[in-house]
Amino acid sequence: MNPASDICVIGNGIIGKVAALGLAQAGSSVTLLTPPAAQSKAAPAGWDVRVYALNQIAHALLSSLRVWDALDASRIAPVDAMVVNGDGPEAAGRLAFDAYSARAGLLAWIVEDSNLNAALDAALRFAPNLKVISARAVRLEQDEKRATVHLDNGATVPAALVVGADGGQSWVRAQCDVGIDYRPYGQRAVVANFSTELPHHGAAHQWFTSTEGIVALLPLPGNQVSLVWSAPDALADKLMQEPLSRLAERLSALPRQPFGKLAPLEPENVRDIPLALIRPHAIVSQRVALVGDAAHVIHPLAGHGMNLGFADVASLLQVLAERGAERDCGDARLLRRYARERKEDILLMQVATDGLERLFSTEFEPLRIARNMGLNLLDQLPVLKRRLMAHAMGNPLAPSVKKG
Repeated sequence: MNPASDICVIGNGIIGKVAALGLAQAGSSVTLLTPPAAQSKAAPAGWDVRVYALNQIAHALLSSLRVWDALDASRIAPVDAMVVNGDGPEAAGRLAFDAYSARAGLLAWIVEDSNLNAALDAALRFAPNLKVISARAVRLEQDEKRATVHLDNGATVPAALVVGADGGQSWVRAQCDVGIDYRPYGQRAVVANFSTELPHHGAAHQWFTSTEGIVALLPLPGNQVSLVWSAPDALADKLMQEPLSRLAERLSALPRQPFGKLAPLEPENVRDIPLALIRPHAIVSQRVALVGDAAHVIHPLAGHGMNLGFADVASLLQVLAERGAERDCGDARLLRRYARERKEDILLMQVATDGLERLFSTEFEPLRIARNMGLNLLDQLPVLKRRLMAHAMGNPLAPSVKKG
């Protein structure tokens, strides 16, 4: 039997690494359990097609953990503005946000998955109180005193708290018998990177269409953009089969497209990711807390799935930092408090993203006209726009790093 840890974090993704690092830096003894195959993952050549639009909460948390300054700054693109386009080339709706109007320095930062993982891996190697185990969990036992993770090599990891950060198909969640509501969108996110003829000026652009899904072009350093196209499955099949030069032509022809002619970045790379809505019926169980995609999976149209995960970790760190010396970190009252604090934010983002996807996926002409008018009307209401952007950016939440 391995020595007991205060906390066992299960998951090798970004949110799992951030959770393990934050908990260890706060003084808890932490075991990070990663699958054996994760150790051989190679960094992609060229620009990573998997990128994230990190908001103020993510930036504040990564800064407090001394990870942000370890990122390769030359590969980070600040987002100063965002433009949302409705469907239809003529008199389509349009909604524009900018950092100045939102009274913020920046709206977001575009960061590659590989850049963020490299900085986190380096930080984990030097983290105090942290042990990394490469093994597969096969069984989870929970009782009033502790949780015990049984591994495929026969070892066990006893802990006061298990943090499930193992993605949308979470093993931890299944072990806790937490039910889910699952809705497949019949879409896949097609991601690739392109050079642009004209500068993007730090602006992200998004197009809602009724028949071809949702197209987002996010700024990368220099005259480069990253594509996230949430395309219906039939169209996604076509996009994945045709050459990237043809996909660049499609993007160059988008209405009000401000970048001019696009061309694929070398080496050419394209991926597709199935999209679904996953709503777990609970994000805590006995001595278990879920974070990231294990706790919620949303449509990527707002770009905030990863940010919700960062907010989960920030909230969990704050709750544990304020628990007092007399409580152990798996105390049921603490976990209920974490669940309460995350409930509104998660529900609001689930309802908003799912509702927008439904709203813009119909071809009903009166509704198409109404939603475009709605975008134009909202664009003329600066107070409401600022409130929407404040929520999207998040309030900076640097968790207190207390010992114990």
